[in-house]
Amino acid sequence: MLIITIKQGKEKSLLAGDPWIYLSAIERVDGKFHERMKFGATALVRSSSGQFLARAGWSPKSQIRARVWSFDEAEAVDHAMFKRRIQAALAKHLPLKAIAGIPQRLINAEEDQLPGLIVDYHALNAGYLSCQFQAAGVDAWKVAIVKTLIAETGCPNVYEHTDYLVRKGEGLSGGAGVLAGDEPPADLSTLR
Repeated sequence: MLIITIKQGKEKSLLAGDPWIYLSAIERVDGKFHERMKFGATALVRSSSGQFLARAGWSPKSQIRARVWSFDEAEAVDHAMFKRRIQAALAKHLPLKAIAGIPQRLINAEEDQLPGLIVDYHALNAGYLSCQFQAAGVDAWKVAIVKTLIAETGCPNVYEHTDYLVRKGEGLSGGAGVLAGDEPPADLSTLR
């Protein structure tokens, strides 16, 4: 398991609920080499005294080295957690609003406890979900996230919109395109 140890005094922001862990706050990272290089690996975050602080998605190339999934030691980072978080975010925004040309924000990253994930609904034809996976953690869970979005919204068309600069800063390759269903009739990124 990947274990991030935070420098003494740098845990204050985490204890206050800040979900970002910067490289400068990390004392050391323990784990096998392949774990330390795996984008989106779930890491256990501890204080310099060994106290549990969080579970986070690891990003080995970003200045924001990890983004917190949970401050609850008992909460596992798994499919069920993503399903609960997506359901909670969607509960605030459903039903889908059919306003052509005006996207409806369904998931807004840290605000919805899904750091790096932005999802908009576009009422074009049968409807499209436009997703941005802006952090290594959500990128690693992309398949589970897309399946849950389709199941919970009933929208069969999912398109990935990429902010290349953000993904490059995370050490992730760019790439936009259809993740499920049909190609959108227009570039969804221009419909904001």
